[in-house]
Amino acid sequence: MKKLILILSLVITANTIQAQQVMDPEMLWTVKRISVLGLSNDNSHIIYSVKTPNIAENGFDTAYFQIPLEGGAAIAIEKEAITVADKNIAPNGAYKVFHKAVHIEDIKATDIYKNLDKADAYVFTDLDNRHWDTWQDGSFNHVFYKDINAEDDTAIDIMPNEPYYAPQMPFGGDEDYVWSPDSKSIYYVSKKLKGKAYATSTNTDIYKYDLDTKTTTNITEGNMGYDTNPTFSPKGALSWLQMKTDGYESDKNDIIVLENGVKQNLTQQWDGTVNSFKWSNDGKKVFFTAPVAGTIQLFEVNYPGKKRIAPVVTQISEGQFDVRGIVAQLDNTLIVTRGDMNHATEVFAYNLKKQTFKQLTNVNDELYSSIDLPKVEKRYVTTTDNKQMLVWVILPPNFDASKKYPTLLYAQGGPQSPLSQFYSYRWNFQLMASQGYIVVAPNRRGMPGHGVEWNEAISKDWGGQVMRDYLSAIDAIAEEPYVDNDRLGAIGASYGGYSVFYLAGIHNNRFKTFIAHDGVFDTRTMFGTTEELFFVNHDFGGNYWDLDNKVAQKAYNEFNPINHVSKWNAPIFIIQGGKDYRVPIEQGLSAFQAAKMLGLKSKLLYLPEENHWVLNPQNALVWQHEFFKWLDDTLINESSETISE
Repeated sequence: MKKLILILSLVITANTIQAQQVMDPEMLWTVKRISVLGLSNDNSHIIYSVKTPNIAENGFDTAYFQIPLEGGAAIAIEKEAITVADKNIAPNGAYKVFHKAVHIEDIKATDIYKNLDKADAYVFTDLDNRHWDTWQDGSFNHVFYKDINAEDDTAIDIMPNEPYYAPQMPFGGDEDYVWSPDSKSIYYVSKKLKGKAYATSTNTDIYKYDLDTKTTTNITEGNMGYDTNPTFSPKGALSWLQMKTDGYESDKNDIIVLENGVKQNLTQQWDGTVNSFKWSNDGKKVFFTAPVAGTIQLFEVNYPGKKRIAPVVTQISEGQFDVRGIVAQLDNTLIVTRGDMNHATEVFAYNLKKQTFKQLTNVNDELYSSIDLPKVEKRYVTTTDNKQMLVWVILPPNFDASKKYPTLLYAQGGPQSPLSQFYSYRWNFQLMASQGYIVVAPNRRGMPGHGVEWNEAISKDWGGQVMRDYLSAIDAIAEEPYVDNDRLGAIGASYGGYSVFYLAGIHNNRFKTFIAHDGVFDTRTMFGTTEELFFVNHDFGGNYWDLDNKVAQKAYNEFNPINHVSKWNAPIFIIQGGKDYRVPIEQGLSAFQAAKMLGLKSKLLYLPEENHWVLNPQNALVWQHEFFKWLDDTLINESSETISE
């Protein structure tokens, strides 16, 4: 009996020790990343890949699995054994569509001067000379198709000699082209503009290429914003996503349907913006995902067709999670991907009648079951203009309200991206809270999910109401007795990095430390060096040399962080990617140099091979360790010597 009691005691002790584990950087970089490839040809299984970080090799190992639609044990399969429907095969089975790079222009010196084969130079005569993390070398993605039964690999370029991209750069893939139901045409997305016009516009269009006549027709001519994601309904109606305004990358995204020459906007009257969509099997409605109230949920909208009735948008899921994609519909079930701030993406089945979710994959359940999870709370804070602003508050595991915790204000990037229940491998709230920090993440002005007006309010007002929103959020949460007001920090990347730089000059001694990654430090040089000029042109209201443009001048003067740098008075950690052409390197280097010249405690983490993100596993671990080392130095182990050097 004593032996049994001893054994039970040891088991209980072991379980208690196990439950006391919390997420750390190394553990975060064991989290598996799932990607659904599709349904098996007989619709009986979900086929998906799982990428596992391989720190030693500085990459990822990929394995493939299938799981029954009703759930159950996953079965490993070889890549060659994958059998999913291929959207790039024509419906008649005769052709396959694909894309590849084609050399169109001579820009590299080795192409211009054939005898100088060791030259390393580029010659540009216009803009669009670099994009995201790559310099233009004269090659353009083009869409091709070929006869599947042909004995050779001869393929036809449907954009011969055109100096335009299809798919879009830098992230477009095969979602940018689709076969017509009759297999006679290919529909594709392209922004057929060059140089300065390309850099200052978002006017992509959907083009129809006729295989018989070899002619191309612009289907969306006249719409000046983004036209993307061409898709056909089960009944043959063409549909796509559309933004109206040229140069505005975060405009309201609507679902458009074109049938028999009649065009309908299904979401025009709905006060929101669409992320992605999928037709119902019967073609009578469209399911879509969209941000709402700090989450991403499932919606549906009916398709009236010829009926003279207005489409009605209905939210069909609700909860503290993000629905990250819709895979397929099977009878009354949607196969979707879902996750939240404490859980990476998994595959779920959503019952349309019961409106309930069932988790189908469990690639990370064992990890999460072994650690204590933070608590994620939804709060509402009254802003300075008497609006109710949603604020996510993430509390450390085993939170004790009788203690005081260092607290971080998180500034979201975008600037118009949703602060939803996302799971990041860099800005991971679970990891931050697990290291003993409270995280305050406000859905400040400029975020979708709170109506179009709220989303648009940040454009041309980067340093205005949104900054007051940040301060309202941290001030409200700082009233809680468990927030240590002597240990507050502000952190963020991209526009969030801009926010950190700006707050550092106006915070009135609220914060003891700052961390900015790839942030905009000087709006003038940002306009002068960023690659997508349409973004700054729209958000700043114009260029910096137009002295009569009062809106733009506000962006380049009052709202320019560099003009407030003399008031910086707290330690600051600056991170910069060497291949970030969206927020180029001079932003981070200028900020670091200013901090050093001011005599502030400061540090620079330079990542020469990273772009606007951090994608390499070993670099990501360096990032995490330096991030928490800085917080330890300036918040946890802070002393008077940390303020300046």
